[in-house]
Amino acid sequence: MIAQLWLRSAYAKAMKQAAPLSGAAAARHILDAAGLQNVAIERVAGHLSDHYDPRAKVLRLSPEVYSERTAASVGIAAHEAGHAIQDARNYAPLIIRNMAVPAAQFGGNFSFILLFIGLLIASSIPALGQGLIWGGIALFSCVVFFQLINLPVEFDASSRARGILIDMNIVPRDEMPAVRGVLNAAALTYVAGTLQSVMTLMYYLMLASARRD
Repeated sequence: MIAQLWLRSAYAKAMKQAAPLSGAAAARHILDAAGLQNVAIERVAGHLSDHYDPRAKVLRLSPEVYSERTAASVGIAAHEAGHAIQDARNYAPLIIRNMAVPAAQFGGNFSFILLFIGLLIASSIPALGQGLIWGGIALFSCVVFFQLINLPVEFDASSRARGILIDMNIVPRDEMPAVRGVLNAAALTYVAGTLQSVMTLMYYLMLASARRD
């Protein structure tokens, strides 16, 4: 919650600072300079729905990031362009993260179901209940692994974004603090989400151990 509030505050502040280019134009400059003319840039609906699609080789930006000339728009667009550069350079953590996506999605969808059923029948059918509980924990572990491997991917993309924006003079140096604020706040949300998942996994492990005892 605190991380989300910080992100919204930093984003709102950076949206008030003008930039020479829109997010889409800044991303195009960055991608072209990296030799990634094949990566398309599209507008996508939603607020802060920006992402890079490694399968389609498309960078998708939310309406305000795509069109507006602000420090926030340029910073977020540069971050997503950083993911495209990671993909082109075969950045190992990104490859691992992309491979982990199906397992993480499956685990996120079904781990709680197994845990709930397991806890529900643990008293009447102990062996089956315990098996379902541990199965749910195994599935949720896939979610935690994905979030852990995602941290270096996001930090590296933000680091690339900051360096590129300065090197290419896309954002004046006096506006970089606002950009850093947005990137740092976004990073904090990933860290907070990962910590929450780790704590949830520990709680599940405690439940399973208590049932076994």
